[in-house]
Order: sequence, then C-alpha cells, then structure tokens
Amino acid sequence: MFKVLIDTCVWLEIAQDAKYGAQIASLRELIKQKKLTLIVPRTVLSEFQKNKQRIAQRAERGLSSHFSIVKDAIKKFEVETEHREKVLKHLSDLDHKIPLLAGATSAALDEIELVMKQGKIVELSEAIKLRSAERALNRQAPCHTSKNSMADAVIIETYFEETAKGKAGDRFAFVTHNKNDFSDMKVNEKNPHPTLETGFSKVKSLYFIQLADCLTRIDPELLKMIKFEVEYAFEVRSLSDIMDALDTLDTQVWYNRHKNLEWSIKHGEHRVVTKAEWEAHYETTGKYPNDWTIDSVWKMAKEAGKRAEKKLGKGNHGPWDDFEWGMLNGKLSALRWALGEDWDSLDT
Repeated sequence: MFKVLIDTCVWLEIAQDAKYGAQIASLRELIKQKKLTLIVPRTVLSEFQKNKQRIAQRAERGLSSHFSIVKDAIKKFEVETEHREKVLKHLSDLDHKIPLLAGATSAALDEIELVMKQGKIVELSEAIKLRSAERALNRQAPCHTSKNSMADAVIIETYFEETAKGKAGDRFAFVTHNKNDFSDMKVNEKNPHPTLETGFSKVKSLYFIQLADCLTRIDPELLKMIKFEVEYAFEVRSLSDIMDALDTLDTQVWYNRHKNLEWSIKHGEHRVVTKAEWEAHYETTGKYPNDWTIDSVWKMAKEAGKRAEKKLGKGNHGPWDDFEWGMLNGKLSALRWALGEDWDSLDT
C-alpha cells in the first residue's frame, strides 16, 4: 500500500480546475481498493478548510467580473456589428456557465474534504515543531527562500516522521506543486531539493510534482480509464442552445393549444364571435366568457398557427399523444426553471 501526503497547494488547485476531476475520482477508487491511504497533516486540513469559502466565491465572482469588463469593452469597439454580436453571444454563452462552474468548484471542494478526512489525520507534535524550526534556522528547504515557509517545513517533517514509522512493505509518496520550495530547481525540478533528498528514495519514498504521475505509479491503468470516463461526460449546454430549445418548445406547446382550440370551435364547444357580441356579453354579465374568442383575434391566431407550422417543420408540430404532450410541457417547465422562473411556468 502507498501512503501519500498531498500538499495543500495541490488540493486547492485540483478543486479549481475541471481537468483534475479524473484524479479526484482515481484517488477515491485507490482508497476504496486499499491501494492508497492518505497522510493528512492537521496543518494541511486546516489550511484547506480555511481557504474553501474564498476559492468557491472567487470561482464565480472573479469570472463574472472579467466577463462583464470584456463585454463592455467589446461594445465600445468600432467593429462590424455582425462580428461584435457573434462575440457577445459567445461570451454570453460562457457567462451562463459561470454559476455552473462555480457550483462544480464548490462541490469539488466538499468532495476533496471528505477524501482528506478518510486519511490519517496527523496532529502537530512537539518533535515536528522542533525539527521544522531547526530546518528554518539552518535555511534548509523548504525554508531556503526569502518567504516564511515554516508551514511547509511542518508538512515535510510530518511526512518524514510517517515514513520513519513505516513497516516492511509500506511505500510512501509526497506530492507538491510548490517546486520553488521543495524541488531541485538548479538540476531537475522533478527531484527533491538537495537538503531534502535523504528523505526520499527510488522505491520506498517517492517525490512527485504532479498528482497524475503519483497515481499512475500506483496503478498505471486506473487513471487512464477514469480519465476516459470523465472526458466523455456530458458538456454543459450553452445559453444559446438552451434558448433555441426553449423557443422551439414554447412554439410547440402554443401550437398544440391552438389546435385544441380549433377542434373545440369546429365541434361547437367554443364560439368565434364579433367584438360587439363580446362587449355586449360583458355589459350584461360583468365578465368575459371563457368559451368565446373574438373573430379578429382568431384570424390572427390562425395566421400565427401557419407561421408556427413553417417554423417547426413537418413532423415537429404534432399531433401529440398524452405522453408526448406531457414530455413537452415537462421540458418547457424544466428549462424555464433553469433560467430563473418558477416551476410549472407554462404560459405561452
């Protein structure tokens, strides 16, 4: 079994980029198969939890503000109207996906926290504190740069302490994206810094700057398989695609109601009357009849029906059976709900 410590920066980065979805899924599967267990310093878990809300908010607010600035700038450019409208439409499609992407980031953050909590949570000991302080005083990696890297020193010393406790057959891996502090940047960034190299080897204790490389080392085929599944998942629909579908559904639902009304008129269940008859009925009863339609309105409705038939094309305007009619209304309601309306909003 591999015992793996993943640096805080890796966890935070994979939560913000959809391309890492396969890696999160691979981690879950390797843990399930008992091929991997996580070493999670309390420092790493606390830092991750502290940054969760900030990253989730930035995922939506940051993208939205950038899109607004770009769209405003494009509107001011002296470019051909046709090209400008195409660009703005494309940006609107992308803008529509921002809440979904932000939601995916938030979900990924929650999922990662659950995965982390499945690992071994290592509390900060006095011995680790002391060794980390000595590493900082001696300017040894990860404390050899100008910044304060005490937290990084705690992480690597926690890793070294866990490897020292390892039993026969245990293998370990340390994964970080923080190459400047942990890697040998003068020779090969894929190798640990010279002041850290005694804690690593070619077999028992491995050093990685990419999580994918670590997962592939543990199970060469798993990541490929899961990556294939994730990459071929459904894409989020663009706003223009949704609006086009909504327009078609709205026309189909309206047309079906129009044909039902036409049937009712033909069979005497609904009357077409003059405007004078309509007004006279109101003056007599104080209300307009539900089973009457003014002739001029019905004329316009029939013309609209012909336009709808032409717009939808043959085979796309019914007649529908009860199941198909229910599906049409359900689709229309669902798309309207996704765009902010209440459920069961079916007015046409």
